[in-house]
Amino acid sequence: MTGKRWQLAHGRHVDLGGRALVMGILNVTPDSFSDGGNFAAFEAALAQARRMVAEGAVIIDVGGESTRPVAAAVSAGEEQDRVLPVISALAGSSDVLISVDTYREETARQAVAAGAHIVNDVWGLQREPGIARVAAETGAGLVIMHTGREREKLPDVIDDQRLFLSQSLAIAHESGVRDEQIMLDPGFGFAKDADENLEVMARFSELAQLGFPLLAGTSRKRFVGHVTGREAADRDAGTAATSVILRLQGAHVFRVHNVAINVDALAFADAMLARQINLPGR
Repeated sequence: MTGKRWQLAHGRHVDLGGRALVMGILNVTPDSFSDGGNFAAFEAALAQARRMVAEGAVIIDVGGESTRPVAAAVSAGEEQDRVLPVISALAGSSDVLISVDTYREETARQAVAAGAHIVNDVWGLQREPGIARVAAETGAGLVIMHTGREREKLPDVIDDQRLFLSQSLAIAHESGVRDEQIMLDPGFGFAKDADENLEVMARFSELAQLGFPLLAGTSRKRFVGHVTGREAADRDAGTAATSVILRLQGAHVFRVHNVAINVDALAFADAMLARQINLPGR
């Protein structure tokens, strides 16, 4: 895979392409869809982060508000009370890369000040566009996610990706965010039914035409259960299968709950990609 360098806050970066990178999900919330409440307590959150790092996570993504469709919104203050102590503790005790999962400008700003390197916005800068200014001013890596929520979608899933993400990229560029800071996420599960999610998977390589590295967030999503017949907590094997498929189609970073199974599965995908590159005639 063609290498890219993703520039992050605090003088950090990651080189993309040679191997898949795993982002471990750390929900410090009481109501996330598959692990709500498990890591809401500070010590439990830190222990889980350390466990994921030991299993091979390169990035820990810390979120303080559930993004499942029926989740209750929390205030900015409550979100910050949940995520900032964990981010500060991780930044002070580890060199792991830290991402904050938020769509709020002020939470993002405080999280980067506390040590986060990446801002992961599930509303693609279109809920609080000021979040792009935070990335521009701090140099933070910026994950821009596609969503179909609260708007009319185009009939073709890739056309809709291009439309939404082009609008998000315009916001980023107008705010001064550099291309080297940006990663795109097609937003599996966000106002997409099972058929739409599978269509995005099948045509994932088309998203590479946008020219940015890609993040895949399929972990334990409902469409994985639709295919496997499994409940959320039992979808890790299915998730690992989607990770392999998407790696072979060009994804760089994989946001998952179960780090170990995805690290192993992606090692095989990387081995196959390396073998293909070295085949005679290529």
